Amino acid sequence: GISPNAVAERARDKEVHKHHLASLVASSADITQFVQENVAAFNGASLDRTNYDLLHELLEAQAYRLAYWRVAAEEINYRRFFDINNLAALRMELPEVFEAVHGLVFELIGAGAATGLRIDHIDGLWDPHAYLAELQRRARELVGAEGEEKPLYLLVEKILEHDEHLHADWAVHGTTGYEFATQVTAVLIDREAEADFTATYAKFVGAKQSYSEIVYRSKLVTMRVSMASEVNVLGHMLNIISETNRWYRDFTVNALTTAIREVIACFPAYRTYISPAGEMSEADKRMILRAIGVARRRNPALERTVFEFLRDVLIPSADNPHPVYEKARREFVMKFQQCTGPITAKGVEDTSFYVYNRLIALNEVGGDPGKFGADAGTFHAQNAARLAEFPHSMLATSTHDTKRSEDVRARLAALSELPAEWGRALRRWSAANRKHKTEIDGEMAPDANEEYLLYQTLLGSWPLEPMSAEELQDYIQRIQAYMQKALHEAKVNSSWIEPNAAWDSASDEFVAKILTPGRSNKFPELFAPLAARIAEAGAINSLSQLVLKLTAPGVPDIYQGQEMWDFSLVDPDNRRPVDFEHRKAQLASLAKNHDPADLLANWRDGRLKLFTTQMLLRFRRGNSALFGHGGYTPVTTEGVFDECCIAFHRSDEDSEILVAVPRLSLRVASPPIGDAWGNTRLGFNVCGDWRDVVTGREYSAGQDLRLADVFRDLPFAVLARSAH
Repeated sequence: GISPNAVAERARDKEVHKHHLASLVASSADITQFVQENVAAFNGASLDRTNYDLLHELLEAQAYRLAYWRVAAEEINYRRFFDINNLAALRMELPEVFEAVHGLVFELIGAGAATGLRIDHIDGLWDPHAYLAELQRRARELVGAEGEEKPLYLLVEKILEHDEHLHADWAVHGTTGYEFATQVTAVLIDREAEADFTATYAKFVGAKQSYSEIVYRSKLVTMRVSMASEVNVLGHMLNIISETNRWYRDFTVNALTTAIREVIACFPAYRTYISPAGEMSEADKRMILRAIGVARRRNPALERTVFEFLRDVLIPSADNPHPVYEKARREFVMKFQQCTGPITAKGVEDTSFYVYNRLIALNEVGGDPGKFGADAGTFHAQNAARLAEFPHSMLATSTHDTKRSEDVRARLAALSELPAEWGRALRRWSAANRKHKTEIDGEMAPDANEEYLLYQTLLGSWPLEPMSAEELQDYIQRIQAYMQKALHEAKVNSSWIEPNAAWDSASDEFVAKILTPGRSNKFPELFAPLAARIAEAGAINSLSQLVLKLTAPGVPDIYQGQEMWDFSLVDPDNRRPVDFEHRKAQLASLAKNHDPADLLANWRDGRLKLFTTQMLLRFRRGNSALFGHGGYTPVTTEGVFDECCIAFHRSDEDSEILVAVPRLSLRVASPPIGDAWGNTRLGFNVCGDWRDVVTGREYSAGQDLRLADVFRDLPFAVLARSAH
């Protein structure tokens, strides 16, 4: 039997029999020999060493089937965690699972030890809306907050695509902030350089495909390789539904699975959020119809009625319900939604982001590398929308999952301001390094796209100080490890499932050879000038994004180590130990001397970033009401460099601030301070006495806010005024 008692009894008997057999073997040489001979026979250790029939028959008698590990991607029929075959996902929609998983969490909330939660991979849940509502309901009970809608500070890791908004009816305070990282990067990029960058990339790499085409093909690869089993399950589910309808019962499993695959490949966002009861928003309906429409156009040879059937299953007509298969239909819809998210994540973040390398500052979680930057007006609109919708949403610029640290991304945003210099540098560097490539099957390794990615990676991560021999070796190993990950994620010349050892080795050799100094290696000296210029401009960008993060609507998040310059790359590079003792020592030195001129002159040591972080966090702590619900108004700029400044005003009944930071600073000067700003001024009337939070410089009523004055000491300003 399969009752719990029968299972337990068999488990006990098994141990008893094992004990008896062990005793017999220990007491008798003949029995020992007999057992050993039988084991040898089962292992095929006979005259015919290929005879494994006994072992095969034994395995065939088991309740499982042994299989090659790669079969799992195609045949495992339970929902997995992305493409890791040995991690099955937890079914939070089952009450018993929910209770078992959240036992410790609820204990901490009840004790007041935890007041907020960060929910990862929310899109993988069966019903995110219900899950979040249940978390808040339990929190209300535990802390005695009856009547309070959201007593628990709750953030979700949700990637918002394009113009997608977080659902207003979710019981959360916002997201974990990936969208802010992409928004602040976009506003620091020179949009006017798009055509030049596109042309340079196409010429160097020979790129023909658009980013959207790469995403489409990458999602198809994901569904045919690492997540084939999920799509196959969906195909079989849809086939069962089709067989209950006389109009669609002749569709084959293959045709239905192909239609599912194509629609998911054309999905414009991570997923829809149709409820288990079938409730659907207009946004979800538009998303499904758009995906089906694009999929049909891409597949004119596939019978259109297959797509029409899939449409009717996902969006049933109220006038033509199908009660016979309604339960199966809803099960399919919920499962379909759960699959689109991880497929998109694998196809976009973990594949396309390593294939399309036009400007990798844009290749960030939640970003769209196909869109080249944004203007200040767009950034202001995004801040205002966040304040109106989720004012306590998190603002992140670096996390454990970002593809590059905030400082690396800031440098690469500065690269957008130098399209001509970038093009010339590429040609010089490539010519000098051609001799270090390896020919493999008629192709040169690394290929042009990988080389293009490598040079940007070096510009973004190059250390600020000269490296010792030991430091250089460590840096080379970091870059080699990063390029190995990039090669495997791209799945073009190598991959995790089918590593190309020769190509991987050629990549390592190329990195080592171009970075190792020597008389025959010209690359280091050719690389140095642009690297130095990008490092300075990147530092200005980094300070701008730091100030914006600490003053814009939302709750700033500072990832470990980012208090000072940090040029880490993707995981595991960003998990390296942080030197907190050094940061403590630098904070102690700032307590004695924080002269702005000295901090700016010695910007490479990172104290300027640390001091700015300290002062603005201290100011936030003393003005929680202002940052919690204070208003947000964009401030215009006028003059010769009016496009090179982002400014806004925030206020509440007790205090107000005026924030101004540079963008596109290479148009102004390096560094962009003082008289370099010419006649550029802020369109803001100063009333009362104001004081710069970081530098202490004071401004009085009626003073003309020229950027030459506002940016006199540092290339940013946060002016504050108290109503009292």
